[in-house]
Amino acid sequence: MPADISAKVLALMRETAEAELLPRFGRLEKSEIREKTPGDLVTVADVAAEKRLTAGLKRILPGVVVVGEEAVAADPRLIKSIASEHRAWIVDPLDGTSNFAGGRPRFAIIVALAEKGRTIGGWIYDPLGKRTAAATLGGSSWLNGEKIRFPADVPLSEMAGYVGYKFKRQFLEKANPERLKLVKGMSSLFCAGLEYIEMLAGNSHFNLYRFVKPWDHAAGALMVEEAGGHAAHFNGDDYRATVHQGGLLAATDPAAWHELHRLFLAEQLPLLDMTADK
Repeated sequence: MPADISAKVLALMRETAEAELLPRFGRLEKSEIREKTPGDLVTVADVAAEKRLTAGLKRILPGVVVVGEEAVAADPRLIKSIASEHRAWIVDPLDGTSNFAGGRPRFAIIVALAEKGRTIGGWIYDPLGKRTAAATLGGSSWLNGEKIRFPADVPLSEMAGYVGYKFKRQFLEKANPERLKLVKGMSSLFCAGLEYIEMLAGNSHFNLYRFVKPWDHAAGALMVEEAGGHAAHFNGDDYRATVHQGGLLAATDPAAWHELHRLFLAEQLPLLDMTADK
C-alpha cells in the first residue's frame, strides 16, 4: 500500500478527533446520548465523526465503499459490502463510546481497509494520548512511527491481557480459577482500540473477545499479525473481517496463542454463550 495513503488516513483521524471528539468530550448533554439497542450507546460525537471520516476516506480512495458502525446500525445490509466489494473501508468513529459518554478518558478512532474481505491496512488513533498505530499487510506494524516486533517466549506468568468487557463477567465465572492464576492478570479498558495499542506498546500480551465486530478488530488483528503475533477465531481459523461471530484471541506470538487457547478455551468453549453481544 502506498505510504501516502497511510499518512492521509492518519491525518484524517487526527483532524476528526480535533474537530468532532475532543470538543465534545466531557461536555455532552443527556439529549446527545441515546441507546441504539439496550446498553449500546451512540452519541452526537459518533455520528459527526463518522460523517467526517466517511467524506475524507472517499476523497482518499474515490469509489471505495465506507462501512461505518453507525451506517450499519441504520442499514445492516451495508456490512455485506466487506465481502462483496473489491475494497471497503471499515470505520469505528468512536471506539469506547460508553467511556466517552461517561467522561472516562479511554476512547479511540479505528479505520481499516479490506480487499476481497481481507484486511490490508489498519489504523488506530488515541486522541487523548496522541498515539498512532498503523499496519499494512506485509508491511509491519508501527506505533508512533516506530516499527514494532513482539518479543518471543514470554512466560505465561508474565502475561497480562484484556477480555472484552461484555464477555468478561461470563468468562471469569466459567474459567477454571486455578488456570487464571497462571497468567499475570486480566482486565478491560472498555475500548478494543486502546487494548490493541497497549499490546503494541508492550504493556499486555493477549486480547480475548467473544463478539467480533469488524470495526472493532479488523485493524487491531492485522497489527498483531504484522508485529509477529497471531490473531484467530476460537476455532483456530485465521481472523477475517467477514466473520462476525466465533470469538477472537490475539496473542503476541503463535506459540503463546496456542498455549492460551489450551489454557482458557479448549475445555471452556462448550460452556460459553457465543451467540449474544452482551
